[in-house]
Amino acid sequence: MSLKIAIQGIESSFHDMAVQKLFPSENVQLVECTSFEKVTESISNFEADYGVLAIENTIAGSILPNYNLIDSCDFEIIDEVFLNIQMYIMALASETIHDIKEIYSHPVALLQCKDYLRKFPPEFKIIEGKDTASEAKKIKENNLKGVAAIAGKQVAEKYGLKILDSKIQNHKDNQTRFVLIGKQERVNANYVDKATLKFDLDHRVGSLSNILQLFSRFDINLTKIQSLPVIGKPWQYAFFIDVLFEDYNKFEQALSELKLSGTDIKTVGVYKHNKENAPSQLNALVLNGK
Repeated sequence: MSLKIAIQGIESSFHDMAVQKLFPSENVQLVECTSFEKVTESISNFEADYGVLAIENTIAGSILPNYNLIDSCDFEIIDEVFLNIQMYIMALASETIHDIKEIYSHPVALLQCKDYLRKFPPEFKIIEGKDTASEAKKIKENNLKGVAAIAGKQVAEKYGLKILDSKIQNHKDNQTRFVLIGKQERVNANYVDKATLKFDLDHRVGSLSNILQLFSRFDINLTKIQSLPVIGKPWQYAFFIDVLFEDYNKFEQALSELKLSGTDIKTVGVYKHNKENAPSQLNALVLNGK
């Protein structure tokens, strides 16, 4: 049995690489999408079993629209994976860096390389495209001269493009966190140690502090907090947080206390902190044909 995984982009894109990390077997069929919204639509329409979304980058920060997509579609985060992202500028074999007048890439990739791109003259065109791999593929297919793309090294190798400059991102240690999303899965309490939660807070003094103190009391470590505006409620915010825990029962007890206190809290996902980039826990199910 194979899984259908929706990604934003095409084969050889960074999202494809994330899928390969999560599912190193060959039992995966990519569902290529032109946008992050299309990824979630593919899951909702049963065209894909799961999806992979970039959620944050160490240079560009959190990809806020993807938090809203996961939440609004009532999907859950099932797994995560981290990729070291090295950016390359590439063009046709006949081109040099001095021939280039336009550079295309995904907006997040361009943001990661903004220091490098500032070196080009003002008349130079930097254009946001669909995704890294698609823009590079377009150059090859249409024999576009004077045009370059920013993408991973694997894209240049895939489409036979010449690398004009290497590792052009703002910082050499550039990582992106990707999450595997889908409909609710049964939680294996012996496996999980991380959760993503969402909650809304009123403007009472100490409301956020009280939640953080409760987590501390149950030995739960807050590793990230991200605020997003609540649509339709000006100047009110929802908070997405990532927490790590060693005892799943204590984690559940903390959630129960929060709910009893009247906190509007939602579990966006309970999963394994994948700092080792291990294959997804779903991989074993695929191999066993389940």
